[in-house]
Amino acid sequence: MSKPIIYIDGREGTTGLQIYDRLAAREDIELLLIDEDKRKDPQERGNLMNQADLVFLCLPDAAAIEAVGLVTNPGTRIIDCSTAHRVSPGWVYGFPELRGQREKIITAKRVANPGCHATGFISIVRPLVDLGLLEKDAPLSCFSLTGYSGGGKKMIAQYEEKGRASLLDSPSLYAMQQSHKHLPEMQALCGLAHPPVFCPVVDDYYKGMAATVPMHRTQLTGIRSLRQLREALRDYYAGQRLIFADEPGEGSAIGAVYANARAGADDLVIVAAGNDERLTVTALFDNLGKGASGAAVQNMNLMLGFEETAGLNLA
Repeated sequence: MSKPIIYIDGREGTTGLQIYDRLAAREDIELLLIDEDKRKDPQERGNLMNQADLVFLCLPDAAAIEAVGLVTNPGTRIIDCSTAHRVSPGWVYGFPELRGQREKIITAKRVANPGCHATGFISIVRPLVDLGLLEKDAPLSCFSLTGYSGGGKKMIAQYEEKGRASLLDSPSLYAMQQSHKHLPEMQALCGLAHPPVFCPVVDDYYKGMAATVPMHRTQLTGIRSLRQLREALRDYYAGQRLIFADEPGEGSAIGAVYANARAGADDLVIVAAGNDERLTVTALFDNLGKGASGAAVQNMNLMLGFEETAGLNLA
């Protein structure tokens, strides 16, 4: 049986390089590589995409939309890592751990890889909605801290530049207009009546993410204690290999939770903390792993019939 052929369009970017790193050593696939002097040539890119069984798009939104138009082979399947198609009709959202989603991904021709901040928020809120513990019109907020690698090559260079601005030594709140590009998928995939009040923050460390949703217990239906909330999240993700709902202390020290606790891993750990009246639920993961390239490879494995965690970095 021939090996599936894979092409990464935009391999030079941060996400593309991370996908390539996870696939390069695998012997169960064949990777197509474009000549360096032709990597922006639409005709050559189209030729390679139409030879492939599966294509990763690691491009800005407009370029990803254009790239989809280059695919004329009905057998070519696509995983788009941009924001362009995450709430588009005809595209399956690539979050296998959500109820019913893994089955859709397995048969999909077009899969939209989740955003990093969105992954954290959805991993917390969607189970609560699915379980009937959280009303769809609940007013929610999310504080999400990421390492600077999430901003791509330009931001990485900015943070690692010698003599950089001293402001970069401290956390930076951004997207202050409540128009962050991940908000549509956060609302749609959780089935919410309103998007959350969202506060993304980038800080002076390379990778790792902590997305936190604070809640009053009275916002939750049928939940009387922090312990009940933990149990509900653990039950929802029971049997999953890449998402775990654990006790506070996992990946932390002295009761604290660190945003880079899962850096280098392709899993996600959910920590519920607080008390029986005021709660926080935090998703800890690598913004380049389960928040981007690790999730893309997980989706590829499902679409091509491989073991789901093949080629991933497991803790």
